[in-house]
Amino acid sequence: MAKTFSILTLGCKVNQYESEAMAELFEKNGYIQVDNDTDVADVYIVNTCTVTNLSDRKSRQYIRRAKRENPDSTVAVVGCYAQVAPKEVEKIEGVDVVIGTSERSKIVDLIEEAKEEDKKINIVRDIKKDRDFQFIKIDENFHKTRSYMKVQDGCNRYCTYCIIPYARGTIRSRRIGDCVREAIRLANAGYKEIILTGIHVGSYGVDLGPVRLIDLIEAIAEVDGIERIRLSSVEPNIISEDFMRRAIACSKLCDHFHLSLQSGSNKVLKDMNRHYNREEFIEKTKIIKKYMPYAGLTTDIIVGFPGESDEDFEDSMSIVREVEFSKVHVFKYSKRKNTPAADRADQVDGNIKIKRSEELIKLQDQYLKKFREKNMPRTLKVLFEEFDQGYYFGYTDNYIRVKVKSDKDLINKILDVRLVDNEEVAFGELV
Repeated sequence: MAKTFSILTLGCKVNQYESEAMAELFEKNGYIQVDNDTDVADVYIVNTCTVTNLSDRKSRQYIRRAKRENPDSTVAVVGCYAQVAPKEVEKIEGVDVVIGTSERSKIVDLIEEAKEEDKKINIVRDIKKDRDFQFIKIDENFHKTRSYMKVQDGCNRYCTYCIIPYARGTIRSRRIGDCVREAIRLANAGYKEIILTGIHVGSYGVDLGPVRLIDLIEAIAEVDGIERIRLSSVEPNIISEDFMRRAIACSKLCDHFHLSLQSGSNKVLKDMNRHYNREEFIEKTKIIKKYMPYAGLTTDIIVGFPGESDEDFEDSMSIVREVEFSKVHVFKYSKRKNTPAADRADQVDGNIKIKRSEELIKLQDQYLKKFREKNMPRTLKVLFEEFDQGYYFGYTDNYIRVKVKSDKDLINKILDVRLVDNEEVAFGELV
């Protein structure tokens, strides 16, 4: 009887990519993947996140849930939470294998070793010693329209609130040739869009010499069959006139930029150890709009960072109004052990964080609607990804979610759509 496995994934796009890559490893070794919600598995892989306290708690819940589903299963814990707290994870009842954020390519062998020898295995080591990019390639993909491609790992910035550099180590970039070969495999498998992802994508290439992110974009754009390239998240420092001139010359690059902001207050940005100020960030958005007037601009903002005053919060509100982001992901500051911000005495009250979060979300909803209105009645190209309740759903280049009715199968097709109704999901008509 075939062995079965299930993967429970928390966190970012990088984790999603790595979970898909690990799934392929298991399938190539004769395992069958089963549904998390309906089936019991022989092996559970919990790919954890540690960006907030809530992430840690959810990771522990997922681990315990796996063992409840099948007390005889083998449970492996990988990812950022396992990396920063390996002993803590190992002590959780039911955990058999602890891997962290490196050596994931060994996961099948480690699972089988733990089961055969009836022992716990913990191979987490100091991630800071890693100097080479480790990757497990994806030949197939769970989605049949777009695929993540991990091109970079690690971060050297050490923002005062963030634990991720301790979980992911220093910057390591994947060589362009490796990325192009994976893009060719994905194109041959039928994928139309590649999303370049990593922990700090904007730093791509700094460890490879005179190679930068725009060089990688241009190289992947040469691959036949790949019709779209999307960036997951970048720091504002990579945006320049030269970058944007090369970007618009690359017709496959989506006009959608997720620029990490975190705060609109210069005081808070300095306290966070961000490497730009409010004025510099705004200037970068103006450069983008100069070359791509309809670009989707999305961002992250943290509310309730230690010492954030009412005036500081208003600075975050005002920059949303000035830039007119198409989407703002709002996070309440979460104290992370062993980070400088966690030791500050001027922590913001939890109720204030909730109030500020609600205000900012309400404001960003206005600009999301305004962005959709700006794009009506334009005709945009939409890559259709799913069918549900009589509608086909997909995303435009500039990241507006669109639904249309059609009697034909539109899945994995890129078609011209005219946006005609500004609903929560924009309604469109095929052209």
